[in-house]
Amino acid sequence: MKDVDQIRKMFPITKKKVFLNHAGVTPPPTPVRDAVHTHLDKYSLLEGEPDDPNESRKLFAKLVNAEPLEIALVPNTSTGLNIAANALRYPRGCNVVTTDLEFPAVTYPWLRERMKRRVELRYVKSIRGKLFVEDFEEAVDDQTVAVTVSHVEYPNGFRNNLRALAEIAHDHGAAFIVDACQSAGALRVEVERDGVDFLATSCYKWLLGPSGAGFLYVRRELIDKCEPVFVGYEGVKPDVFNTVELWNNRELMLVDSASRFQTGGLSTLSFVGATAALRLIHDVGPDVIEKRVTGLAGHLLKRLKEEGFWLQTPEEPEYCSGIVNFLVKDPGEMVGQLRHKGIVVSARMNGVRVSPHFYNTEGELERLIDEVKGLK
Repeated sequence: MKDVDQIRKMFPITKKKVFLNHAGVTPPPTPVRDAVHTHLDKYSLLEGEPDDPNESRKLFAKLVNAEPLEIALVPNTSTGLNIAANALRYPRGCNVVTTDLEFPAVTYPWLRERMKRRVELRYVKSIRGKLFVEDFEEAVDDQTVAVTVSHVEYPNGFRNNLRALAEIAHDHGAAFIVDACQSAGALRVEVERDGVDFLATSCYKWLLGPSGAGFLYVRRELIDKCEPVFVGYEGVKPDVFNTVELWNNRELMLVDSASRFQTGGLSTLSFVGATAALRLIHDVGPDVIEKRVTGLAGHLLKRLKEEGFWLQTPEEPEYCSGIVNFLVKDPGEMVGQLRHKGIVVSARMNGVRVSPHFYNTEGELERLIDEVKGLK
């Protein structure tokens, strides 16, 4: 990637720390910080045109190759997944298929007591950190309502084959629901190509934005078939509003887009930051970012293996993402010691999870390896 040094100037964290925890919470780059400050300055004086959070909708739609009308603005991934779960119907004897590697947000919507009495939740078991398509084929049947997975699994970075899983789900009439929190912003995500029906993500990880901003994609053909559980003025048609007279509160006229799943006022500040973050990602280029992220992860995998560490992340390119996990004796202790030395990683799956983004360098990864070797 060209001009890495110039790009790094937009990330103040690089001046003080080696930050390798983008699968956690990412410190915002200067364009995001400046956009938020500018918005606050304008708002405090009521000067200038108000910032439009819908700009982030267009930019995210472009990122995942969707139409803006298929994108709802939500505060986080969990909200988006709950909306998707509650949009489906659950006949007696049905089931939902997921995996044993999922973050709780992917499974909790189906573990609620109300649904638990009606829905069997089936877990595809991982084998040495991998999930195999043939195991999904065995788990999914004609009573399956949905297959719900993460594009990238949070503990070890395993990347699911979305297209293959979508075909299995659709062959049995099931919806395909994806948590893209660990991929959007780092890897290419194309909802139409991959056959995704619902996709949710937050902005505070790989998308480089603030917390409080997220997106829900709903495939166009499903929008008018899905009734929202919660409704509010954000989800109705514009002709409901009348700024002079009383608003129409006698009819529920839902808008014919994914915005019908929005309720009340959004965190404008968060979406202003999200817009700036998405502009940065588009400026650098999603393809360039993916190549850089997977290249850094591949370098780290190779070097850790050379140094004799036990990898919990699959090495095959088709399974790789931006997350690398390796076993250590006491991951919590090691993560704390590394933080004391200015290196930020996290402890997951009884190992150390490392997640570099496109502005990180191989030199930073080598520093991590040197420190870890000294702490073994």
